[in-house]
Formats: sequence, structure tokens, C-alpha cells
Amino acid sequence: MTAPASHVSEESIQRHSKSFALASRVLPPEARRHAVSLYAWCRHADDAIDLAPPERREDALGALASELDDVYAGAALDDPVLALFQHTTVERAIPRRYAEDLLKGMEMDVRGRRYDTFDELLDYCYHVAGCVGLMMCHAMGVKDEEALVQAAHLGMAMQLTNICRDVEEDWGRDRLYLPDDVLSECGCPGLADRLGEPFPAEARWPVASAIEYVLGEADHYYRSGDAGLPALSWRCAMAIRTARKVYSSIGIRLASVRFDPVAGRAYVPLGRKLVLASVSILAGSLDGPRRVFFDRGRRPAVPTRVLAFPEDIPPPQEAR
Repeated sequence: MTAPASHVSEESIQRHSKSFALASRVLPPEARRHAVSLYAWCRHADDAIDLAPPERREDALGALASELDDVYAGAALDDPVLALFQHTTVERAIPRRYAEDLLKGMEMDVRGRRYDTFDELLDYCYHVAGCVGLMMCHAMGVKDEEALVQAAHLGMAMQLTNICRDVEEDWGRDRLYLPDDVLSECGCPGLADRLGEPFPAEARWPVASAIEYVLGEADHYYRSGDAGLPALSWRCAMAIRTARKVYSSIGIRLASVRFDPVAGRAYVPLGRKLVLASVSILAGSLDGPRRVFFDRGRRPAVPTRVLAFPEDIPPPQEAR
């Protein structure tokens, strides 16, 4: 199967995710091509929902499911993003289940799902990000399929970080992801009932406490993700470590403003991103010779296991 042109996918990354674009430059060419393809399809699906008028989002979700049918049926596709994603699903044996899981996560947003418990929030995080970590394992290959769980954990950690960063922005879109059980413990029960109002001033510091708690849980998932990095090739591990460090630095920025949800969107400046990338590349370069010696005969391969959430993906041992 001949790979379609990938310039559209490259443009999508440069426009929407500077962090992923930076990290992906470290990847070997084949892994980068497939990772970029996956990112572009995920972005395509996300935009199809977010850019549709609210009354058309159910239709957009149905259209995405129909596109997925065509991708996995081997249909001829004119859309370059879909064609490239189709090539990747074939070349890297990406299970359809993972792509369907992502659409289920988007359905949760379309239906306006509320999150009463932290476990329900984890279910959402798996469906919009953990399954992407699993697809990336196919794009890059792994030496040990036990690392699949850790890849899902890393994706979930990043999503928990996104949720904590975007509380005020999401509130303005009538969304609240912080779960009610955590908010109740922090002194702010039933906050989701006030969606549509201006953000309540009296909720500011209880929500800050909830953000601090959720980021603490995310740290457990980040550490699990770190433990899976040796299952990747050393260059892929460098790239993923770079993305991980940039994302987790958002939590550090939030801590610097006492997790205040209305302090403005936390971001990692480009200079800091470059420092984190340099540290990750240096650490990977120093580890390279050891990896070459010890990993002889253990080349990354396409996974054969297909995981289901939550039964195959338990929380990290130290997590809630």
C-alpha cells in the first residue's frame, strides 16, 4: 500500500500543537509519519465536533463513524487526512476498537455528560486520550506489551492535566469535568448545576483545591507512563519523554498561581519547552549506547493484544 502525501497532517500539527510538533521531530522517520497521521485524524475528529453548531454535533458524530467504516473497509478516500490514517491503520495494525473508543469519548462531550465520581472522569480520560496512547504504541512499536497499560496511563495523565488547565475556558462552554465527589470533598458540591451562570466567585478556592487534587492523581499516571518508556526505541522514548515533560510542566505553572482556576490559561513558554526537549534528548542520547547493548534482539514490534477499559487498564498501584 503506497503512503499518501502527509503535508496536510504536518500542517495540522504545526497549527494545533506546538508541543507535539516539537516532540515529534525526534522520532525516526517511519514512526513520525505514522504518529503524525494519528494526530491529524484525532484533530480532524475533534474539529468536526467542536466546529459544528451545537444542533449539528450529533450529525457530525455520525459522519465520523461513517468515515471510520470507510477507513476500515479499505474504501478509496479523497480526504488526505483520512487516506493517510487509513494507510497507518493497515501498516501498523491499529485496532478499530481504539478508534471507536475515541469517538465514544467525543460522544460524551456531545451528550453533555456530567462526572459525579473520579472513576467516571477516568473513563472519559481513557476514551479521549488513553486510547490515543494505545494507538501510538502501534505507530511506534513496543518491545514489551505490558507497556500498553502504561501508555494508556500516560495519555490519561495528559488529559487530566488539560482538564485542570482549562477549567475556566470549559466553564464558558458550559462544561465541567472536575467530578462532583472531588468538588464535594473540597467544599463545593453541585457546581455542575450552575453551568450557564458566570463562574461563581465563592467556588474559586474550593475549585483550586480540586485542581490540586486531580493534578496529584495525574502524577501517579505520569509515573506509570514513565515506567513504560524503556519499551520504546530510544528515539521514540526521547520524543514521548519530551511531550510528557512539557505537559506535566503545565501542572507546575498551575501550582505557581495556587491552582487558581481564574488566573488565566497556564502555558509553557517556548524557551521552557526547548529546555525540556534538550534535557530529554540529552538523557536519551546518554542512554542510547546502553539501550543498544541491552536491547539486542528486542526490537519494537506492533502489539498483538487489544486492551479494553477498565478491565485491562487498572489504575496505577498508588493512585486513588
